[in-house]
Amino acid sequence: MTVQNDVVNENNDDDLYDLVVIGGGINGVGIARDAAGRGLKVLLVEKGDFAGATSSASSKLIHGGLRYLEYYEFRLVREALAERERLLAIAPHIAWPMNFVMPHVASLRPRWMIRTGLFLYDRLGGRISLAKSKAVVLTNSVLGKPLKEMFSRGFTYSDAWVDDARLVLLNALSAQKHGAILLPRVSFEQAKRVDHEWQIEIKPTDAHPFLEQVSSHIRAKMLVNASGPWVSQVQAKIESDDSATKKEPEGKRQIRLVQGSHMVVARCYEGEHAYILQHTDRRVIFMLPYERDYTLIGTTDLPLADPNQLPKMTDAEVDYLCGAVNHYLEKPLTPQDVIWRYSGVRPLMDDGDVENASAVSRDYELKIDAVNNKAPLLTVMGGKLTTYRKLAEHALNDLAVFCTNLPEGWTDKEPLSGGDIPQGWHGFAAWQADFIKQYPQLDPAFLASITRRYGTLTTEVLGDAQSMSDLGQYFGGGLYEAEVHYLRRVEWAWQAEDVMWRRTKCGLHMSEAERALFIEWFQSLPKPVAA
Repeated sequence: MTVQNDVVNENNDDDLYDLVVIGGGINGVGIARDAAGRGLKVLLVEKGDFAGATSSASSKLIHGGLRYLEYYEFRLVREALAERERLLAIAPHIAWPMNFVMPHVASLRPRWMIRTGLFLYDRLGGRISLAKSKAVVLTNSVLGKPLKEMFSRGFTYSDAWVDDARLVLLNALSAQKHGAILLPRVSFEQAKRVDHEWQIEIKPTDAHPFLEQVSSHIRAKMLVNASGPWVSQVQAKIESDDSATKKEPEGKRQIRLVQGSHMVVARCYEGEHAYILQHTDRRVIFMLPYERDYTLIGTTDLPLADPNQLPKMTDAEVDYLCGAVNHYLEKPLTPQDVIWRYSGVRPLMDDGDVENASAVSRDYELKIDAVNNKAPLLTVMGGKLTTYRKLAEHALNDLAVFCTNLPEGWTDKEPLSGGDIPQGWHGFAAWQADFIKQYPQLDPAFLASITRRYGTLTTEVLGDAQSMSDLGQYFGGGLYEAEVHYLRRVEWAWQAEDVMWRRTKCGLHMSEAERALFIEWFQSLPKPVAA
């Protein structure tokens, strides 16, 4: 089996890159994509799997953040709402509009406040393609069916859903298409600014299949620290010949680590709409339709001191979310209803003035350190999934002063891999229906699921298959051998969990026995061969 992903050959003398990016989450791959598309020679290193941490543990939403209006984050909301439109346009196979229902609770927020907030939300982002907000009667409506009778009125508004891990992967694939070299499971060891360039040491982890083919020393004209929760730890490994990088950042803003947890239960209401529920502590809880058969509920905000501490949803967090939704649900949930739970660490930009983690800004800051206008280090602080593309564009625009004739931004126009669908999200349903007709011998439900992962690239996954048996061994949960081989060959899926939980969510639909058998089968595969 041939793996098409590029590697750095140790015998290659041309080890000088225009830009080296540390971090394979959404911000890192977004920056790598933008830079490569502007003609820069780019290398990205990620110590684990792409989207292996924060970027695969979100609420899966592309949204402006309605609740941020209460904290007067108007610029952030405006930018996020505009980005919502752009992401729906460039990734219509993995992102789509979603209708949100907010039952009204007079004791928490008055109607005029919510109506004013929604009025702003409909208009801050400029021209939008989604339905505007409105007041609704929940009684005798499918929107109110799972709720207690006391919640008779509410509001609806529009936002969007996205497969977060696949958003990262599609940006990585696009970056690679534009010439970037991406190295997952390669850790950043140290960097030193010498003679107006960065001398960088990297090291492949034991999980990397091409250990002998990854150079341990590279050079770069520019360096980006987009390591998310590990930004401070990476910063400590970067040496500057004037010690500028060792100084404390200007002002009071630091990274504040917050654990956010979600739980998945069997689908607890009909319909494809979501709920945004106001809790008594003034936080909001989302209930989202998830993976056809489930409901996703989140999120929590717990302080975390060590980014290396594996985030794990606590029983107290489960109790908190159950209590929050049970205030609204006619049929209450119990901890025993939880099928799957996951947690991520959010690196929030904090000025130290806010105690409540949910009130800490989701905005971002880009900090540049350079010596004599050479060898800049750009550090990414904060950010959210929705605004990753704009963050990357801002990062490249900030670095433009260190480049000669750097082209303008372009990432808002070119669809992500597989997203070249006529009329974008508006035309996806028609495109999908037509695609399914082209494979009459394949299961329509399977095709509906897989096209949501790969869009127009689905033909590459299916190959010459004309029947379900042509797809090879079936592992359960909608996962077939043909897709696994594609993921290994094209999407850097080198471990079983990469396939089950990030490239796909098939692991959620598989039984424990099926997951164990798949892991055993995957580990028996021959080692990939570098291209």
